[in-house]
Formats: sequence, structure tokens, C-alpha cells
Amino acid sequence: MKRSPSAARADVPLKLWIVLARAFDAVNRHSRASIARFGLGTTEFGVLEVLYHKGELPVCEVQRRILVESSSTTYVVDKLYERGLVRRRPSATDRRVTLLALTTTGRRLIERSFPPHAAAMRRAVGALPPREQAQAVRLLRALGTGAALQPLAEP
Repeated sequence: MKRSPSAARADVPLKLWIVLARAFDAVNRHSRASIARFGLGTTEFGVLEVLYHKGELPVCEVQRRILVESSSTTYVVDKLYERGLVRRRPSATDRRVTLLALTTTGRRLIERSFPPHAAAMRRAVGALPPREQAQAVRLLRALGTGAALQPLAEP
């Protein structure tokens, strides 16, 4: 039985979700593999990468930039601190704030791991030419912004 055009159109958002999830999973496998070669998990790499590119930051700002739960950030920062990859210090202006920065060892690790990771990501998304990659960035940003503005479904 053939479906009506309106039913087919109604399925497009569901199809988009499935395709988006599968694409994310495929690219994310490349990301995790490139990071694991350096003994890091995704969140650990994210913390080091943010500190590498942005410099010393409050823990809450690192958390906001890597988009993980507060408890996860605390755990990961503790592990990175124990490994000697980050240092912590209290803020001079606000005693409630702890600042994070890379140690020399942490800087060396991210300097070694970031270029191969960036290359792995370029390969992972390489099925799209650069112009389509830029278009995908714009479309996915609009999709994410729009979804964030929608009320969540009731349980």
C-alpha cells in the first residue's frame, strides 16, 4: 500500500533523527579512537583541549564549554590532576572559584594528541566537500538552537 504524501512528509523528522544519530555515532567512533591512542577519554580530551585553546579557566567555564554534567567534570578534573596534567588554584577575586590550567605535561600531551585528532576528524567528515561541511555546520547549529527552544515532551 502506497503512503500518502502527507504521511511521507510527517516521517521526515523521524528519518532526520535516525540519520543524524547514525552519522554522529560513525564520526564519534573516529573521535574516540583517535583520543584513546593517547590514553584519554573524550571528556578528558575535551578538558585539555579547552584549556589548551582558551588558557586558564574556572572549572564551571570548562564544564560549560565541554557540555558535561558537573559531577562528571569534577571526577575528570580530579583524574587529570592526579595524572599531573592540570593544576588547580583558587581565584584571587572569588574564593568560591577554582581555576584550572594545563601543566607542562598536560600541554605536551595535548600538543601531541590534538593534531592527529584534528586529522582524524577531517578524514571522518571527508565524505562531504568543504562547502557542504560548512553548510552542515550552519544547518546543525540552526537545528540545535531550534530544538533547545522547544518545550520538552511530557513524560
